[in-house]
Amino acid sequence: MSTSPDHQPVDALEIAVAALVAGGDDLCSPLRAAVSMPGAVVSTLGSPMGSETVCASTKLGARIDEIQIDLGEGPSWEALRTRLPVTASDLQVDGGALWPGTWAALRELDVGALFAFPLCVSTLGIGSIALYSMTARELSDADIERMSRLAAIVSSTLLRRALNRLDAPDDGAQEEPYSRREVHQATGMVAARNSIGVDDALLLLRGHAFAAGRPVRDVAADVIARRLDLRL
Repeated sequence: MSTSPDHQPVDALEIAVAALVAGGDDLCSPLRAAVSMPGAVVSTLGSPMGSETVCASTKLGARIDEIQIDLGEGPSWEALRTRLPVTASDLQVDGGALWPGTWAALRELDVGALFAFPLCVSTLGIGSIALYSMTARELSDADIERMSRLAAIVSSTLLRRALNRLDAPDDGAQEEPYSRREVHQATGMVAARNSIGVDDALLLLRGHAFAAGRPVRDVAADVIARRLDLRL
């Protein structure tokens, strides 16, 4: 028997908590299952961990996150900034004034709804969880409460992983699938080429990508390969 989002089985949250506490690599599946959402994305945003997709349940989810990271705006950024859940239950009408670039890009992808939850540990901002649907839909107060509890677990998990990496030797392991290391490298190259700060260099990269209609990672790859020379 199916249930509405307002009447999730009692054990849905417990199952998600258990899966996250178990410490597996897949953080997204428990999150979307907890509130019956089609897709989920977990990302770190800004300092101190850098902006990067940690996991995405689908290629579309990874693209949704990439758009927000590239443009530096969107529900995920707002959730982290305000430390509050952000709900865009109908992207046909929600978000145009707040995140014009991201809103237009998401509408082109036919994303119907997007919800974001902040990831933070005490005063340390880490990133966000984004849940998305191809159709407009609402999250109940109970859903939001569930996700806020799960977000606290994910926040601690990401912080613990980051601290463990600091202690681990660099063994040349394969780069994570959503790594933006090339963006950081290209930003440094653009900064040095133009004698500007890294924030301005990243803005230059983003601006070129936006104007060309390309992901920032693709532009960064061209800069690193010296196929593109960005100058002020």
